[in-house]
Amino acid sequence: MGDYKGFLTIPRKEAGYRPVRDRIHDFGEVEQTLNESDRRLQASRCMDCGVPFCNWACPLGNRPPEWNDAVFKGDFERAYKLLNTTNDFPEFTGRVCPALCEKACVLNLTLHEPTTNRENEAAITEIAWRENFIQPVTPQRNGRKVAVIGAGPSGLAAANRLNRMGYSVSVYEKNEKAGGLLRFGIPNFKLNKLVIDRRIALMEAEGIQFHYNCSVTPDALPKGFDAYVLATGTPQARDLKVPGRELKGVHFALELLSEQNRVLYGADIPSEERVSCKDKDVLVIGGGDTGSDCIGTAHRQGCRSVTQIEILPKPPEGPDDPANPWPLWPRTLKTSSSHEEGCVRRWNINTLRFLGEEGRLSGVEIQPIDWVPDPDGGRPRMVPAGEPEVIKAQIVLLAMGFLKPDPPQVADNVFLAGDLRNGASLVVRAMASGHDAAAAVDRYFNEQSL
Repeated sequence: MGDYKGFLTIPRKEAGYRPVRDRIHDFGEVEQTLNESDRRLQASRCMDCGVPFCNWACPLGNRPPEWNDAVFKGDFERAYKLLNTTNDFPEFTGRVCPALCEKACVLNLTLHEPTTNRENEAAITEIAWRENFIQPVTPQRNGRKVAVIGAGPSGLAAANRLNRMGYSVSVYEKNEKAGGLLRFGIPNFKLNKLVIDRRIALMEAEGIQFHYNCSVTPDALPKGFDAYVLATGTPQARDLKVPGRELKGVHFALELLSEQNRVLYGADIPSEERVSCKDKDVLVIGGGDTGSDCIGTAHRQGCRSVTQIEILPKPPEGPDDPANPWPLWPRTLKTSSSHEEGCVRRWNINTLRFLGEEGRLSGVEIQPIDWVPDPDGGRPRMVPAGEPEVIKAQIVLLAMGFLKPDPPQVADNVFLAGDLRNGASLVVRAMASGHDAAAAVDRYFNEQSL
């Protein structure tokens, strides 16, 4: 390490967010950046800790001590090369990853001020693009053709790895653009879609072919390929089947998020057909990241108020989680940039029914609940803990996660990746699964050769 005592004299410094009063009026990225000098100082805080738990915690196996050292020394080209050996798309994870590596950092254990790995990762990659360190690679082809079904993070990672191995890769995507939930789920204020377009253009320059508006099913795969990777994600959102679900104004979260992203890139969606929060009281059901994205989108659309409810108990405020101690991920209360923009948050709330007038939503009947142990040792049971009440709302957004799809029965030359294989999870885990699928394809052909 260039300065293995840097953490003793340099405090953690984050770039922070744009002011609330500015950012809620546009969909520009909310996160700011540090100047290069400050970024190098932050990289110098990465200590020579002996056992790099950051590497262990990262699903991709990123090696922050190596590229942080290169950043500290000002060698951003080397930093990017080290980063890119494990992470195909650090410009994505540098913006949307929850940074498992930082929670496992030794400095998080000792000072609760881990190295700013995620921000460093984003900065390294943006400098690499700016300085033209990232250039198309022309692999030597091995004569094999592979089709990747799905252009989300797992499919893109599998396609990129297979292409670099020499396979001729074609990607089939049901939507009109690549990216999956990166493009149609994550708002622009967290991930500018030009960042995705830039990477896709590079992949195309390296020989990967993309086919859009193509719905491909496991029982009708395109002909002419030696192997296939299915990376179609988890398309079915978890529903809330209570009385009044049919009322106009009750929507899945992705109806709002994907539509808003499409509007921002110029898709022709008539205003009367859009899911709009303008001048409405909004209720978000679900306390995770998708719910948080709905809050930020509702503010930018000009909502009147936002309330977020969660059926589970309020997490501990941390920074430590006794039930999930370091270096594991602490399940503590998370306050996102969207929460900071204004939101009433409530926990231990069950939804009883949706209320409406003339077919349109006007409110939601809810009830406070508690969770008690099951005397038979099963899952905790939900019991009432207060009287029912009504929350005024003209729009409800269901952000309760996704159902894990049933894995299809496939031939030996078909491999599963990402959320289709593992269920809904993080972008970084989807990418790691794409790497695993690409490696499995390569092993398949090597074993055939033997």
